[in-house]
Amino acid sequence: MISIDGLTKIFRLNKKDITAVDHLSLSIEDGEIFGVIGYSGAGKSTFIRLLNRLEEPTSGKVTIQGKEITSMKKSELRVARQDIGMVFQHFNLLWSRTVSENIAFPLEIAGVPAEERVRRVKELIDLVGLTGRENSYPSQLSGGQKQRVGIARALANKPKVLLCDEATSALDPETTNSILELLVNINKKLGLTIILITHEMHVIRKICNRVAVMEDGKIVEQGDVLNVFLRPEQDVTKKFVKQVMSSSDEEELENFLVHYTGGKLVELTFVGESTNQALISTISKKFEIEVNILQGKITQTQRGAYGKLTVQLQGEDAEIARAISFIENETSVQLEVIQHAN
Repeated sequence: MISIDGLTKIFRLNKKDITAVDHLSLSIEDGEIFGVIGYSGAGKSTFIRLLNRLEEPTSGKVTIQGKEITSMKKSELRVARQDIGMVFQHFNLLWSRTVSENIAFPLEIAGVPAEERVRRVKELIDLVGLTGRENSYPSQLSGGQKQRVGIARALANKPKVLLCDEATSALDPETTNSILELLVNINKKLGLTIILITHEMHVIRKICNRVAVMEDGKIVEQGDVLNVFLRPEQDVTKKFVKQVMSSSDEEELENFLVHYTGGKLVELTFVGESTNQALISTISKKFEIEVNILQGKITQTQRGAYGKLTVQLQGEDAEIARAISFIENETSVQLEVIQHAN
């Protein structure tokens, strides 16, 4: 388990104190993929660098696997960092070294014998899908391949924790997905804990078990990813959820209200198993109403599916009311009346 208690980082800039991380407390379970999301300036990059003391905290404690990182002397910290791998946004590769030599570098520093280094490097090249590129230099690799080298290098000393600092933000969407799938595969195969910071809700949605939302150096919201998607409380969280799951923006809603003038406009929210329910078919058969699907989207998280549909219910008021009551009381689908049409 990773325990973070009252972690604070204050920078001194132009004779002013700038609080980048503000008394942050968090617990992360062994083996989970934990996401930290925030906009630029939220303090998330500083936060992740405090975990392995690439940045020195002003105050607070970080305990990883029962070891208090924040109280260690430099000699102790060097040993402890072998259990904490880190993947960087811009790869941080040594351009004069080949793929194999980049991956072997931390093993050399740790004093691992040459024969064992060769064996470990081969294992890692196979793991990250770079077989055949062992002797290539970084300049000969694509962005995704460079990041795979970075991931392999971070795993060289068999860490228990992997820190990912905006590991996909420099990549195109297709390559991002392939790197995220690789991280999920590594998490399952090796059982290590992954802490991933990002400004993209797509990344959180795709691979994280739980998420913490940062703003102004603080955690303003946290929880299971599916619950955060379903019930975002803070404005900043709602903005992130809209990145991947907005059912309609204000202009589209205005359009709906202009063109669909009868009955009621409702938003249906499906979570987990409810996404498999044949709800539209059921209520169309059960009640004398017409159901027009105006807009919708279903997406997957690590905890299950999440979806929204905007629909128009047309028919007699009493029959519409019966259909709404059925959805609210007899199904697990959540319903919100957006507006009563004229």
